[in-house]
Amino acid sequence: MKLAIESTLDYDFATPSDVLLQVEAALLPEQTVTGAWIDISPVEHFARLPGHDTIGDRIWLHLQGRLTVNYKATVTVERICADLATLPAVKPHMLPVETVDYLLPSRYCPSDQFQTFVEAEFGALQGGERVMAICDWIGGHLSYVPGVSITSTTALETFVQRQGVCRDYAHLMIALVRASAIPARFVSVYALGVEPQDFHAVPEVFLDGAWYLIDPTGMAKAEDMAKIGVGRDAADVSFLTSYGWAQLNSQSVQVTRVSC
Repeated sequence: MKLAIESTLDYDFATPSDVLLQVEAALLPEQTVTGAWIDISPVEHFARLPGHDTIGDRIWLHLQGRLTVNYKATVTVERICADLATLPAVKPHMLPVETVDYLLPSRYCPSDQFQTFVEAEFGALQGGERVMAICDWIGGHLSYVPGVSITSTTALETFVQRQGVCRDYAHLMIALVRASAIPARFVSVYALGVEPQDFHAVPEVFLDGAWYLIDPTGMAKAEDMAKIGVGRDAADVSFLTSYGWAQLNSQSVQVTRVSC
């Protein structure tokens, strides 16, 4: 799958502010990025650094006043996909060291508070079969409602409210999968099929020795996503983190299929 990606940000910063950006598609074996171009309005400081787990790039900015960011790229996705329901889980004591952090509770994914629920609801299932049952449960019990959650909303609050956006769906699924002793991480992506188009968030689960993307909102397929970055939850991989007051003027994302 080849995707054409374009995103724009337009913000104002009334005082000198530090800003951490992560908007570029990551350079990975599973996706080839070509024609990448980013234009950032003049700033006092610009520095690149690796993203979480060295996946993707972050950009440190220091500025005051207006910030505009324009990013374009073409991404060819060659991701290995599988029927997750057929894949076994890796026993916790056999997990690779780099996956262990994604087994633990995090700021937005208090997985330790869901252990009783997952055993009661999914206790008869194991591995990928349980992961798919969790995904189906979320799809059947949550409503996609923009504007009902805020940046501090946790998986526990989403579980109670039974509504939210992609970020909330991802946090809840990550918490339930981790409560099942299966590593899960938060992934920011550009994705075909997302309506309305925006930066998208999905979980990635570790089964049978590999990571697999899955979208509990049902809007996007794994082969139609371009990864930006990964993290324990949204706090690790926000497209813009501001250390200073920020005023949003406009923001847009466009993802289209490129005919070969």
